[in-house]
Amino acid sequence: MFHISIFFQYVAQYLKTRLEYRTNLFVEILTDFLFQAVNFVFILVVFGHTQMLSGWTREEIIFIYGFFLVPYALFTAFFNIWDFNERYIIKGEFDRILTRPIHSLFQIILERMELESLFGGLTGIAVMLYAGKMLDLDLRWFDPLLFVIFVIGGVLVYAGIFVLIACISFWSDAKSSIMPMMYNISNYGRYPVDIYNKVIRFILTWILPFAFVGVYPASFFLEKSEWYFYAFLTPIMGIVFFGISIIVWNEGVKRYRGAGN
Repeated sequence: MFHISIFFQYVAQYLKTRLEYRTNLFVEILTDFLFQAVNFVFILVVFGHTQMLSGWTREEIIFIYGFFLVPYALFTAFFNIWDFNERYIIKGEFDRILTRPIHSLFQIILERMELESLFGGLTGIAVMLYAGKMLDLDLRWFDPLLFVIFVIGGVLVYAGIFVLIACISFWSDAKSSIMPMMYNISNYGRYPVDIYNKVIRFILTWILPFAFVGVYPASFFLEKSEWYFYAFLTPIMGIVFFGISIIVWNEGVKRYRGAGN
């Protein structure tokens, strides 16, 4: 209850701060929407030259993209740790974090959250509804529950991978380009894995399981029975990867020696 109370207090203060500059907030939301629109147009351009992509129709690809946007929006809203190495380790702000009476990772999540990113999730749901209508998909009574479970699993997969990458900073405080590169690799998860070769498919499933953020859970709602096993594996992969990341993070904190020489 203490952590929940702290969370909502941070949210309240964040909203007060952002609403102080409403124009900037609106521009950021609009920019995010335009970025998603460009990716959507890219899919349309691709299917302007072909009717199928490795057995997937245009509407199915659009549905997968829409699903991907929901966990991605939640991740970017609460796990904005792309500059953890430079800001917290090199500049020494992690020393301040360790003086607070809550878990260090939770503290960083709270002070780096960007709630305006949640609008991307609404866009994703709208895209899914559009694609679902075009595909004439039926909404079953258990679909909303599984949707929430799969989304949470996808968020945990994302969070687990990027927290693990952030943990490298505890052992090496040198600047690294791994984080931006990983953000680019994560985009592969928004497309069906069977359009890639076997090596990339294996990596996106078991090493950097970004496929569990988009195509695998979305395939359940598209009634792709051959992918059902992977769809239901999504929350398990999320719990495993995020659990490992917490363990590694705690070990990294123990090794942290401050920002001095």
